[in-house]
Amino acid sequence: MKPAIIFGILLIAIGIAGLAIDNISFTERKTIVDAGPLKVTADEQRTIPIPSIVGVVAVVAGAAMLFMGRRARG
Repeated sequence: MKPAIIFGILLIAIGIAGLAIDNISFTERKTIVDAGPLKVTADEQRTIPIPSIVGVVAVVAGAAMLFMGRRARG
């Protein structure tokens, strides 16, 4: 299987996942005070939004790579 076809399939899968998931959330732990045996930490919730257009572009680009890879194969 050609690398273009594999990359196209991966792009389509990532694009579909991007359309299904609105945003990515994660927790970041920060050290506020670190003075000898005293350590104060805080958890901060972060969210990264994923625009829908990114998923659409990934699906279209993956389909194009898949089409070109099969077309070049003959």
